[in-house]
Amino acid sequence: MNKFSSRQVALVISLILTIFVFIIGIFTSKTNSFFLFLAIASSIFFLITYFLIQFILNKFISDKIKPIYKIINYFPEKGKAAKRKKLGFVEIAEVEHDVEEWAQNQVQEIERLRDLERYRKEFVGNVSHELKTPIFNIQGYILTLLEGGLEDPKINKLYLTRSEKSIDRMVSIVEDLESITKLETGELKPQYSVFDIVKTTEEVFEMEHMLAKERKMALEFAKKQDKPIMVSADKKRIIEVLSNLVTNAIKYGKRKGNVKVGFYDFDEKIVVEVSDDGIGIDKKDLPRIFERFYRVDKSRSREQGGTGLGLSIVKHIIEAHNQTINVQSVLDEGTTFTFTLEKAK
Repeated sequence: MNKFSSRQVALVISLILTIFVFIIGIFTSKTNSFFLFLAIASSIFFLITYFLIQFILNKFISDKIKPIYKIINYFPEKGKAAKRKKLGFVEIAEVEHDVEEWAQNQVQEIERLRDLERYRKEFVGNVSHELKTPIFNIQGYILTLLEGGLEDPKINKLYLTRSEKSIDRMVSIVEDLESITKLETGELKPQYSVFDIVKTTEEVFEMEHMLAKERKMALEFAKKQDKPIMVSADKKRIIEVLSNLVTNAIKYGKRKGNVKVGFYDFDEKIVVEVSDDGIGIDKKDLPRIFERFYRVDKSRSREQGGTGLGLSIVKHIIEAHNQTINVQSVLDEGTTFTFTLEKAK
């Protein structure tokens, strides 16, 4: 369907009226000089009627669409809709486009709010579930002690030790949530320094050596690193990132398997890869892997310990550095996490 603008409508009407007046003038003209006068007068008549009709149409349309723009502009818009009222001429096609754009934005906003509501419900449910287990454990231990276990030296020390572990788990969850909140709000900003990422990775290998030894896994570089690789980042936070990724690789890797860390030069960035040859992650789970408390294998994840917030913290730390992190995985073959760091100048 063709869409006509107010200019086109005014042009057509003015042209028809001018032709009509011109034809009447021809029939009433008697001399050649009058014909020339008629042509000039018709031209002036055309211009006057064009601008007059355009003005009337523009005012009529503006009055009709003003309530629409009041609704549209009630919601902040970044597009052209908020500025359209400043134009001298109002085009129907542009108004239609603005309304469609606004309607589409509202649909997207509703979908976004629905997703946020779903995420909020899942998050509250996950927090409740994660805290419920240690709370119930502590409650059970204390009740046992109060009902006579306190007098038994073998039981009281054992149950107090278990209560302490449950409390430590609760503290870890709260601290991790606090860290994520600070990273999201920008309160926790990276403290940049220049350091050798190779040496830092070796420090992480030392930290996770005992866990790797328990599972008889090797921690190694993808290729031998003879020279330091200097990066600019928050060293403490990057150690946290590497520690989380290496720990995950150990926990979900195959026994007697390998965890490898590789470094690759990419223009002004250094690409860091942490890979394992473990159980892998299903494709349907990959988009949600960085969500808080999201666990691919819930039963095994809880057996392995942890708060379920590690990868979420990792993602927030990398994004706080204005860098990117990605994950690739194949079931029963392994998983590779890749993130970038700024190369030291």
